[in-house]
Amino acid sequence: MLTLHTWTTPNGRKVPIMLEELGLPYTIKTVNLQENEQFQPAFLALSPNNKIPAIEDTDENGKRFSIFESGAILTYLAEKTGKLLPISGPERYKVLEWLHWQIGGLGPMLGQVGFFTRSEEKSGLAIKHFVDEADRLLTVMDKQLSQHDYIAGAAYSIADIACYPWAVGVLDKLKPALGDKLDSKPHLQRWLKRIGERPAVQRGMALPRI
Repeated sequence: MLTLHTWTTPNGRKVPIMLEELGLPYTIKTVNLQENEQFQPAFLALSPNNKIPAIEDTDENGKRFSIFESGAILTYLAEKTGKLLPISGPERYKVLEWLHWQIGGLGPMLGQVGFFTRSEEKSGLAIKHFVDEADRLLTVMDKQLSQHDYIAGAAYSIADIACYPWAVGVLDKLKPALGDKLDSKPHLQRWLKRIGERPAVQRGMALPRI
């Protein structure tokens, strides 16, 4: 059985969504970031970058192994099951393009918006820079979704799973800084509603329970 080590952050909820979509049996071990549990030796042995999520699985020879970084985990689970990532061809790399776009752009920029807008020491320059860049990325996303039902094309994929926990935060924790930016992004709004109605997404977004 898979073991998922995670917490209640956007990155931490990608893998529960994926596991719920796949219907794989798994257990969750919480890594309380507020209590710095990500720095404990046992977790660092799984994730040397002290970041969640991480998973443990068993290979064909019965040996346990671990994977850290959400993008690597999503790719592994997709390949393990043959679902939510095309096996080959241009469609596969389109999904991987948008997966890495989220990892390298959308997630970090929205994270910086959250950090600087909630910081006790306000920096107007930093806030403007990261809000503008986050808005640019959301505009890129809206344009892509004006042409496709899902972020990487016609089919729901790990790219949608990676993007959703971050993008939905614009309606929640990041609403004071970015909420009004959604008014001009109807295709993104449609996608958020469509993804948010999936039962597996709803279950995954409620995990881990603390």
